[in-house]
Amino acid sequence: MNDLSKDQVFPRQPAAYTRTAISLHWAIALLIFAAFPLGLYMHNLPLSPDKLKLFSYHKWIGITALTLAVVRVAWRVNHRLPGLPTIMARWERFSALAMHMLLYALILAVPLSGWLMSSATGFQTVWFGVLPLPDLIGKDKELGHLLLELHQTLNFLLITLVGGHIAAALKHQFVAHDHILARMVPFLRKSGPKVAVAKVSGESTHQR
Repeated sequence: MNDLSKDQVFPRQPAAYTRTAISLHWAIALLIFAAFPLGLYMHNLPLSPDKLKLFSYHKWIGITALTLAVVRVAWRVNHRLPGLPTIMARWERFSALAMHMLLYALILAVPLSGWLMSSATGFQTVWFGVLPLPDLIGKDKELGHLLLELHQTLNFLLITLVGGHIAAALKHQFVAHDHILARMVPFLRKSGPKVAVAKVSGESTHQR
């Protein structure tokens, strides 16, 4: 049991994320699960109109994910997260916070690196075939290859962290039975006494 002081325990903390956070979370998750296998599939395809079409779809998904990620980070800065159960060890709470910060960073970095790569290789991104986006850097073939490697590395790092994130959520729900997963999956929530939770420092108290 953790020796938290009384002012660190908030039994009245919200038990779940808000609708805004839940919607953004699952929308971004679906985009990641769409973009990653599509990227793997199209990578080794021979150059053809179909491959270029798939690249366009991949970039549309990436830019959409980047846009939602910016909204999610802006929301995160101004809203308090549901507290974690105080029965969790300090290292678990620290690991959870670190994992979230890394995921936020990668969800921004992966599509941004793809946009940079597309600019460097001379292929402008036209969002949904309608909105031309500015190239972030000038055409540079050598830099484009480096950015391709960076984009691939960041993608594999992101999917690895996502896998760890899913495994941890399932462990909390079905092994530790502390209902952490229910914060993002409302239908898993059960009525009953609230569990005391620890405050996550440095966060605003606004809720939506």
